[in-house]
Amino acid sequence: MEIRRGGAADAPVMMAMLDGAVAWLAAHGRSGQWGSEPWSEDPRRVERIAGIARDDEIWVAEVDGRPAGVMAVSPRPPSYIDAIDEPELYITLLVTDRAFAGHGVGGALIGKAKDEARAKGVGLLRVDCYGGGGGRLVEYYRRNGFEPVAEFKVGDWPGRLLSQRVGPQASRGHM
Repeated sequence: MEIRRGGAADAPVMMAMLDGAVAWLAAHGRSGQWGSEPWSEDPRRVERIAGIARDDEIWVAEVDGRPAGVMAVSPRPPSYIDAIDEPELYITLLVTDRAFAGHGVGGALIGKAKDEARAKGVGLLRVDCYGGGGGRLVEYYRRNGFEPVAEFKVGDWPGRLLSQRVGPQASRGHM
């Protein structure tokens, strides 16, 4: 697996992965996270992804030259999350192509976010996710080193904010 820097040109790849994730979630009775309609059919979501691809730092995981996952990071959280009084790196998007589910793509991208935070001298990495669905996504992030710090709602959508400390102190003894 290779992780390359991405950008605005990767918005269609991001949208296709999100559409695939929505279809998979809906097929498994889990439409609470993102609904059951493709993201590409909702102009607000299309614009949101175009904005993330344009404004955030994009990283694309590729397997044999094929996009397997995409992550976006930003020095600030999205508008529905309160800013904090210390530098941070915020994961604004993390999605894996369903063909690569269970192959460690998401974990590799989270590892890249940790590396980027360290390189920038930032000691805090945060992410938010869907808090419903029996907490499956929250547990995924916990397995990847995050701890839940707050619950929130966007309309009726239940979210969880998670964080982890990164940096030389946090990485000692974890080779």
